[in-house]
Amino acid sequence: MVKRALQETLESKVDSKKAIVILGPRQVGKTTLITKIAASLNEDYLYINGDDPATRAAWNNPTQAFINNYIGGYKVIVFDEAQRLENIGLSVKMIIDAKKDIQPFISGSSALEIASKINEPLTGRKWEYRLYPLSWRELKDQYSFAKVHPKLEEFLITGMYPDVINNPESAIETLNNLAGSYLYKDILESGGIRRPEALLKLLQALAWKVGNEVSYNELAGTVGIDKATVNNYIDLLEKSFVIFRLNPLARNLRNEISTSRKIYFYDNGIRNSIINNFAPIAQRNDIGALWENFIISERKKNLAYTGFYGNTYFWRTVDKAEIDYIEEQDNKLNIFELKWNSKVKVKFPSSFMEKYKPETSSVINSDNYWEFL
Repeated sequence: MVKRALQETLESKVDSKKAIVILGPRQVGKTTLITKIAASLNEDYLYINGDDPATRAAWNNPTQAFINNYIGGYKVIVFDEAQRLENIGLSVKMIIDAKKDIQPFISGSSALEIASKINEPLTGRKWEYRLYPLSWRELKDQYSFAKVHPKLEEFLITGMYPDVINNPESAIETLNNLAGSYLYKDILESGGIRRPEALLKLLQALAWKVGNEVSYNELAGTVGIDKATVNNYIDLLEKSFVIFRLNPLARNLRNEISTSRKIYFYDNGIRNSIINNFAPIAQRNDIGALWENFIISERKKNLAYTGFYGNTYFWRTVDKAEIDYIEEQDNKLNIFELKWNSKVKVKFPSSFMEKYKPETSSVINSDNYWEFL
């Protein structure tokens, strides 16, 4: 089992008299990580599954007496897929307030649903973290660079979900099942989406636009829905950990693009499943998009796990001068171009360099990417 980067952080929060909340996509190992930590505490733990209809009914409107009887003498409580428990926030608040020696863990796969249920009742009573598909660094730390680096092209095609990494022979089937059950079932149900075919068309359009700015007006025309619905669907997909947005940096130059966004997928394998293309690198014409999505999603994991507190952007002008990726921390900019081919020569736009004066400028390619991840 791959040791997750979050494990030591979570272990340090045990016995803090607060709930430990882990959010992230389904099947990335949230339950595995929580139960591993719970089992290490030398206490039996109570597992409460929000996907179970009987459990949902039992916890619909719990009283303190019900909670006391249900929990009994357990000191560790695991609420899995907690967004499906109607009063999860109030329930955990009652547990924490009444039983100071109990450690609750909460996992959820929809930030939208769970936030509405836990934020207010658990204000000041929770630690909250994100868990993503396996990261390149987690695999490298577990198995060594020599074993992980040769699999780079596989990662670009089938991604980093634990089941895909552990069972590469069935990767495509796993990804298609995951995309089908998660994207087109959970999200449709949780979001109350009336036109599932529009969600699929939007996902396909976003998959083809990876690495390019997206216009919500253009997406609306492509998909056949209005701009407000596009925005709502993208917000839902982001809060369900399928995609994330990268905003433009626009502060100094009149011709800077300031309204478009770039949208990336948390996992290359899910992106490729959506467009039904698992062809090897040598047979593809979208290697630039695959590389950019992989590097930026991996960097996002790295920054989340290491406590980065700055901002991230891309930059482009109407004249098509551009920088793929920018990190800002303490008013200092570090800029990056992302190129699969290490032989490509890169010159950073002089207009940006003169106006913004970045601290560093780097090219991330297939020969040096590990230093960045």
